[in-house]
Amino acid sequence: MSTQATVRKGRKFDQVIDGARNIFLRDGFEGASVDEIAREAGVSKATLYSYFPDKRLLFIEVASAQCGRQADEAVLSIDMSRPPREVLSQAGRKFLSFLYSEMGQRIFKICLSESERFPDLGRQFYQSGPMIMRRVMTDYLSAARDREELRINDIDLAADQFAELCKADLWPKALFGIQTSFTDAEIARVVDGAVDTFMARYGA
Repeated sequence: MSTQATVRKGRKFDQVIDGARNIFLRDGFEGASVDEIAREAGVSKATLYSYFPDKRLLFIEVASAQCGRQADEAVLSIDMSRPPREVLSQAGRKFLSFLYSEMGQRIFKICLSESERFPDLGRQFYQSGPMIMRRVMTDYLSAARDREELRINDIDLAADQFAELCKADLWPKALFGIQTSFTDAEIARVVDGAVDTFMARYGA
């Protein structure tokens, strides 16, 4: 069943989402209690349950809203008419800044840990943010190819390859808890390397 079919929106909906985001960030999915979420949001449990029948739906909404906001910001800030090296560098930095943010790491780990019990959770998270960014990237790569700035046969594969290049070095460290915070310089190093590698393969 989709979240849209079971979540009711009302006057205090955004208030509930903001409170839930704070508690999920602090306590994780399992540790977050409905009582704490209601208290943080400044609403009664009855009001919270009237919007979200269960905690899973609330977390999906929080994660989707956060990812959607990040994706929208990235899309609006990128000038699709600019040359590939400039656009890829900007897109890569936006992608990694969210991925390695506290919220980004929390969302990923919670989705991973809950994937067996709630398989739709990860799917809806992917559709709310990463899929939007992937679509934007494929559209841009297609346009750059049409302008003869890139030589690409398989646009979907190329977009996925760039995303994976951006995960070099730092992603395994985040995944295994070796490192939890990342500087702009560390992110820039990885993105610059990803852009150089990508352009060496697909540059016109």
